Amino acid sequence: MFKILFTGILFGSIALAQPLHYPAAKKVDVVDTYFGVSIADPYRWLEQDTSAEVKKWVNEENAVTFSYLEKIPFRSQIKARLEKLMNYPKASAPFRAGKNWFFYKNDGLQNQSVLYVRYGSLDAKPQVFLDPNKLSHDGTVALTGLSFNKNGTKAAYSISRSGSDWQEIYVMDVKTKKLLSDKIEWAKFTGITWHGNGFYYNRYDVPKDTGKKLSASNEFQKVYYHIIGTPQKKDDVLMQDKKDPYISFGTDFTEDERIMLLSKSKRNSNGNALYFRDLRKRGRWHPVLESYENTIWVIDNIGEKLLLFTNFDAPNGKIVLFDPAHPSAKEWKTIVPEKDEPLTSVRTAGKKLFLTYMKDVSHRVFVSDYNGNIENEISLAALGTVSGFNGKHEDRFVFYTLTSFTYPAVTYKYDITSKISTLYQKTEVDFNPEEYETRQVFYPSSDGTKIPMFIVAKKGIELNGNNPVWLYGYGGFNISINPSFNAIRLAWLEQGGIFAVANIRGGSEYGEKWHQAGMKLQKQNVFNDFIAAAEYLIARNYTNPNLLVCEGRSNGGLLIGAVINQRPDLFRVAFPGVGVMDMLRFQKFTIGWAWVNDYGSSDDSTQFFYLKKYSPLHTISDTLRYPAVFVVTADHDDRVVPAHSFKYIATMQEKYKGDNPILIRIETSAGHGGGKPTSKYIEEWTDMYAFAWKNLGITPKY
Repeated sequence: MFKILFTGILFGSIALAQPLHYPAAKKVDVVDTYFGVSIADPYRWLEQDTSAEVKKWVNEENAVTFSYLEKIPFRSQIKARLEKLMNYPKASAPFRAGKNWFFYKNDGLQNQSVLYVRYGSLDAKPQVFLDPNKLSHDGTVALTGLSFNKNGTKAAYSISRSGSDWQEIYVMDVKTKKLLSDKIEWAKFTGITWHGNGFYYNRYDVPKDTGKKLSASNEFQKVYYHIIGTPQKKDDVLMQDKKDPYISFGTDFTEDERIMLLSKSKRNSNGNALYFRDLRKRGRWHPVLESYENTIWVIDNIGEKLLLFTNFDAPNGKIVLFDPAHPSAKEWKTIVPEKDEPLTSVRTAGKKLFLTYMKDVSHRVFVSDYNGNIENEISLAALGTVSGFNGKHEDRFVFYTLTSFTYPAVTYKYDITSKISTLYQKTEVDFNPEEYETRQVFYPSSDGTKIPMFIVAKKGIELNGNNPVWLYGYGGFNISINPSFNAIRLAWLEQGGIFAVANIRGGSEYGEKWHQAGMKLQKQNVFNDFIAAAEYLIARNYTNPNLLVCEGRSNGGLLIGAVINQRPDLFRVAFPGVGVMDMLRFQKFTIGWAWVNDYGSSDDSTQFFYLKKYSPLHTISDTLRYPAVFVVTADHDDRVVPAHSFKYIATMQEKYKGDNPILIRIETSAGHGGGKPTSKYIEEWTDMYAFAWKNLGITPKY
């Protein structure tokens, strides 16, 4: 049985019609009761992502979607253009381990970037050190982590398969490039922290039902120590919490390896606890801060004292000196006080501090000594986003990378003594950045809060209300959406489109207060901010509702799902990607419990009623005229399990009575997005652009 729908796409006087036959998803009698309120969940069976029944439904949905896409006449031209745009060399800044220099490079269309080494000198001829493309036939094995022992003679690296968060760890001899016998399995959300003849890592117990390894809740994380050359079964447990299943850990050492560090975070907290051990004193663990309500981490040590970054009593961040002899927070010595702008990054090299501040979502970088005396500001070639400044105490220079929306990544070498930056390498892309411009506007949200928004377009574009606009947002988890270059966006811009990023609340654009203004019972601010962005673009004649596209992924997918339920009239096309759509059950899958910090939980009565009001799955209406909806997800997404998107699209297809297509594209052998092969990335964006332009009534010119 199929539900039959005809799409009527009206643009000007041209009406297009194409029959769509949605698979009939069965409904089951499942009802949950929350604080006296009954909530039906008729598509609960779609949570069983590995069942034959769900696989059949997935295949049927994909058949409908790809049949629709294959009929779009310019789809192949879009793919050819994206392949050309993406086919340029991309290289990371170099970094040192021992006496050798490493960097990542993608020649253009390689599915995964390759790790190269220059032995002994920055000027040595580069050699391939590790090529992830050779680890699978389709590029779906990605390198997710890399760590070297102190003298740089051994490298431990982690990989993920098909985009899963589960990781395997292997060890290589740096000189010979030979793989050692070590293999770690079931690692997840982990670093690789070397010490002595081994390393620390995080893992979970092997799932009782490995068939549910991509959906079962991840609980009781443990920290293990692995000795090189021994089997994993002999690894010792350093740390675990046998009472609280929702504790996660992080380990580190100061550069001189004198002090070992342990951080702990837990469900429904907004920060981390921090502990240390002075190995010279062979003492026990001592707390630095145990409240879990603030972010705190160690920058470096000065003997037994610790130089800390924290937002304790400083929402925008500060640097303090911690003395174990006087551990009370009241006795911390302020080294770099809090400023009006958030301190987003602190790095060290050459015994200097490199302080990155964010002012209106663009970076500024200052250099300081360890006493907090600012020595100079690094002059940046453009307003944009900076990364890098990673080095060792003995380094005399350091690398950093600068990028922006129309400024491909450029790497600079900064001389610490002369304070001079010189160009090290630039990215050559086949486009002229002088033809485009980026402007930043500040628009009022519903409560009067000024929200920044970047708007990127060709120079001289006419504000006549008839421009196609792609509006992107995220708004959560203290993550800032900063200017960055993406060649995929050029395909939209060169066709006369406008790309806009709304820096809505919930992120870190203006520090912890901005984050908290979009959390838990303040989450509606996030949706209001995005709605206000759309209204601004329409009111200022950038576009009109028939030409406005909205997109968000993950937490941003939740954003789009909620917004089109509240204001579907503002948008013509919507892309909710890998989104958190079921706000009443998200905490029951994989690492979803960790998001309670930002969202709250249906386990709490007050939070339940708030979540129910905006949960995308639970607020779909059978009376609203929705925009054309194109959901993207993947079968190996174990961050935001695909059941969110499955249940959402089944409900949307059931309830929506209008003419616009409501489709889902379910990628195979892919996850939440990290490590996605270039080929799959291009294919996904080909289909998104094809869907958008078709439903906007636009034929791109190639």
